[in-house]
Amino acid sequence: MEDIASAAELAQRLAGTGYLADDGLATIGFIALAMHRPLLLEGEPGTGKTALAEALAESLDLPLIRLQCYEGIEASQALYDWDFPRQILHLRTIEATRAAEEGVDVEEVEKSLFDERFLLARPVLRALRESPAVLLVDEIDRADDEFEAFLLEVLSTYQVSIPELGTITATRPPVVVLTSNRTREVHDALKRRCLYHWIDHPGMAREVEIVRRRLPQVSQRLAEQVVAAVQRMRANADLLKPPGVAETLDWTEALLALGRDSLDLETAAATLGAVLKYREDADRVRASLDTVLAG
Repeated sequence: MEDIASAAELAQRLAGTGYLADDGLATIGFIALAMHRPLLLEGEPGTGKTALAEALAESLDLPLIRLQCYEGIEASQALYDWDFPRQILHLRTIEATRAAEEGVDVEEVEKSLFDERFLLARPVLRALRESPAVLLVDEIDRADDEFEAFLLEVLSTYQVSIPELGTITATRPPVVVLTSNRTREVHDALKRRCLYHWIDHPGMAREVEIVRRRLPQVSQRLAEQVVAAVQRMRANADLLKPPGVAETLDWTEALLALGRDSLDLETAAATLGAVLKYREDADRVRASLDTVLAG
């Protein structure tokens, strides 16, 4: 991993992977790298939060280790577990080979069950041991208070204690990116530990540039038509899930697959499933599709 000298250099590195960061995001990303602080990204789904972590890993030539959060996730599922079936097999092997022996050292047998070879390293432990790496903690807002407290402790020290093996400390703090769709508020204690940035949907010009960068075969005209239509959909406050940049790219790619070089009413109606993922949203947009396309 090479050190990044400026926010402009980080933006350039990210652009090389196809991720176009605005000045604010590039600056806070650079500060997070320089200070070895976690970066908490909030925003609507589809605004590029997860994609930033992926682009960081690629641009810095680091492995990406992802922890997907969900309701009920526990520390053991993020940190480590023991390979119980292999431990049982190991124990039975010992019993079979030492059946005729007397005076078996029980303490030694128990110790052998918690050997390194039986350890199942989960994402957080892997990131600490394999760093430098990028640790993506995706959708932290899905986890509960107890998991947040555990994560805060780890991110404060970049070390964890395994009773059977001792303390494991990262030789270099991993690059940590946390994302939240803000389905609930992340606790202040965790926010204080992180640097924070809200990612909004891009403006028209930037989104067209993103489409052209990610799909270089698309024409300027088609990119502008698709982005303009998607931006008008986002302006519709009645949609259950406004489309994100990912849906813009999907829609454009679907049109390319059909061999279209422009977006007309009939094609748009037939391909709405690439950009809208709820029936109610598709029905609302279809009812006013001529307005969405015409502006």
